[in-house]
Formats: sequence, structure tokens, C-alpha cells
Amino acid sequence: MAENKEEKILYIGTCAGEDPEKASMPFVMACAALAMDIKATVVLQGNAVYLAQKGYIDKMPPGGGFPPMTELFGNFMKLGGELKVCVPCLKFRHIEESELVAGSQTTAAGALNIAAIEASAVMVY
Repeated sequence: MAENKEEKILYIGTCAGEDPEKASMPFVMACAALAMDIKATVVLQGNAVYLAQKGYIDKMPPGGGFPPMTELFGNFMKLGGELKVCVPCLKFRHIEESELVAGSQTTAAGALNIAAIEASAVMVY
């Protein structure tokens, strides 16, 4: 368990169904952090924004030796993870905010830079 409950790790995901193993890693790592009482935020950029689209992860095969994305994502949300989704990436892919899963929040560059500065660590997948 982390001694300092203010520890934060920021995980940036950039892959979706085209690379299920890499898409799974931010959620695997974030769930481990949350279990250690470390605040974990996953930010989805590029193709990873598809992961936040309702129904998308239901069709994804499991990546590598990891559980299915539906299980990883569900555990992440149950453990209190924070999910942020890149607005310009959504717009480029013609995904409306109303199509996003419950619990997701939109974000852009300025807010992401602040989150990175405030985090104890930043990991990109």
C-alpha cells in the first residue's frame, strides 16, 4: 500500500482494437495502482478513444495474456479510476460525447499537461 494517498499515476493509451495487448496495458497497470491506493487516471488519445465508445470493447479480443477488455475496464471503473478522453481525437473520428461510456470525461491538451505535471509518474502505451 502506498503511504502517501496523494500519489498519482497518469496512463496514456493510444491503441484500441488494432493492438488489443497494448490497449489493455494502461488498464492493467491502473488497476494495480488503484489496488495499491494510488490514484490512477487513464487518458485515451488517438485510436484509443474508441475504447470509450459504447459497445466497442464488447467486440475486442483479449490482448496478450490479459483478461478481456470488458473485465479490465469494469474493474478500473469499480476501483475508482478516472477515465479521460481526448476531444480533438473524438472529433477527428466523428465520435460524439453522447456515445461515450458512463464515467468518462473529455479533456484536451492543456488539462492533460497539468495532469502530467501533477502526477508522480506518466506512462504511455
